[in-house]
Amino acid sequence: MISKKAIKEVLDISLPAVGEATVYTLMSIFDTMMIGNYGGNKALSIVGLSTEILYACVNIFIGAGLCIGIASYVSRSIGAKDTKAAEEYASIGFLSGICLAITICYVLFTFSEQILFLGGARGGILVLGDIFMRITVIAIFFNMMINVISSILRSYGNTYTPFKISVLVTLIKLSLDYILIFGVITPELGILGSAIASVISQFIGFIFIFLYLIFKSKIKVRLKYILSMKMDKVKKLFGLSIPSIMEDGAFSVSRLLCTFIIMRAGTVAFAANQIANTVESISFMPGMGFGVAATTLVGIKIGEKNYKEAKEYTYACALGAVAMMSVFAVIFLLMPSFLVNLFVGEEEIKLIYIASLCLFIGAFEQPTIALSSVFAGALKGSGDTKNPFFISLATSWLIRLPLIFYFIYILKLSIIYVWWVTVIQWGIDAILMFICFERRIEKK
Repeated sequence: MISKKAIKEVLDISLPAVGEATVYTLMSIFDTMMIGNYGGNKALSIVGLSTEILYACVNIFIGAGLCIGIASYVSRSIGAKDTKAAEEYASIGFLSGICLAITICYVLFTFSEQILFLGGARGGILVLGDIFMRITVIAIFFNMMINVISSILRSYGNTYTPFKISVLVTLIKLSLDYILIFGVITPELGILGSAIASVISQFIGFIFIFLYLIFKSKIKVRLKYILSMKMDKVKKLFGLSIPSIMEDGAFSVSRLLCTFIIMRAGTVAFAANQIANTVESISFMPGMGFGVAATTLVGIKIGEKNYKEAKEYTYACALGAVAMMSVFAVIFLLMPSFLVNLFVGEEEIKLIYIASLCLFIGAFEQPTIALSSVFAGALKGSGDTKNPFFISLATSWLIRLPLIFYFIYILKLSIIYVWWVTVIQWGIDAILMFICFERRIEKK
């Protein structure tokens, strides 16, 4: 039986996190709508391929990598009432974030054309995509640092401030999108206007959240801990972060390779898949939000050595995630064509038909994505990042990638088979995450 206290604490932490993720996803959706209505499937292919590559790197190394290590150690230190250790881990994580962000952005900026070429971009798509990607890399740096600071704040239960920053960034981004893409005040810049809007909005968001971290955060980054950095804590942080990086890397790289395969199926197939992914991404937000809550709450409860409540809070998170994502499943089943039509003109009949079928199939994976996200988050909060890595490696590289390669590249079938493959992948992923969590709590 889940107590009212557990439900309240879960909702207090998870709902702002769900809101934050939802706001960022809505930003992406409206951005895609404007780009699709401006330049059709060609513009969608340029932006879609570039952003897939850029945000795969952000998620692998920062969002699902370093940030997980920071959140787990800081939250467990808080649970053990060791504020000094919490601030040490936060300071080490912040410096590590800067170093990682600079390195990643340098590589992406320097080799953007070669990366896009490997992804299947050719001709005008390659030329314009290279320019778009080089501009957007600047925005990616600030986005990574926002992620790092947000992980520090979330680790002690502050999910409201990252949510407020997401609203600020989104409002600025979409306002500038409309002005710059369509040339409302400035010259018409098209997709390059979207890239410039990203840079400005992410920079402003970073300034605000950085000032909050310095002056108002309960857990602060201290210069003294950076200057007298203890290598044992650095090793612990990266010992937890590296498997998490590898986990998301296993998933994101396989997803990226699948994107490259789909790109070779033509711009219509790629654009249809991109639209369906964009629409479906809004449904991931409850899973992500409750997963964040599970990481934080389980970390704190493990720090307190209260394993019974750690399990109770995880189940409360799982229940909330499944309930909310099931609502989206019903929507995808009932009105896929209506949702797809928001992104392109009615003349794109084939694109609308394929994207609608993909979205319809995507409804069946919503509950299992919810369970996978929550139990993976709970495992990471408890300090186990290795099992989520092995599970993600197996489901991504032994199920998703080989089957998509076979159906799309070898048999040259419709991309709807990609979506049936992911339904199978998420089902197996959720079952394995649940089993690993149960075994870990039993051992504790």
